[in-house]
Amino acid sequence: MEVILLEGVEKLGEPGDIVKVADGFGRNYLLPRRIALRATKTNMEIFEKQREEIIKRNIAKREEAALVAQKLEGVSVVLVRQAAEDGKLYGSVSGRDIAKGLLDVAGVELEASQIVLTDRFKEIGMYDVAVALHPEVKVKVGLQISRIDQDSVHS
Repeated sequence: MEVILLEGVEKLGEPGDIVKVADGFGRNYLLPRRIALRATKTNMEIFEKQREEIIKRNIAKREEAALVAQKLEGVSVVLVRQAAEDGKLYGSVSGRDIAKGLLDVAGVELEASQIVLTDRFKEIGMYDVAVALHPEVKVKVGLQISRIDQDSVHS
């Protein structure tokens, strides 16, 4: 399926680019989220009329993301979880957990999908986590996973 991108999409293209994508990706992700239009002759004409407005909107979103990135710069989230004596976590830490921690610490509301988890967190420790605020704006935040003190739980 060929689509016209209305927003920049990482590893795909910039607003206005006509790209070929898998049918499922286009139908289930790009089109419902209004990130792209089918590349039909009619839609291309409509896009050309609205090109300036779409590009301005994308620039505004990027600038807004840059402001949020400044708020998150240097922020560190501490999550306390149950863990074994050797530091292995009993549960897991998800993007939703990190997003909630960022809301509590920095007052920034994020979707769990904006937290880029390259690996699973299986132990207590310090980690760097990438946050994708916009296809062109990413920021790293600190994550510290600590263990619940078992003595205080049983008291």
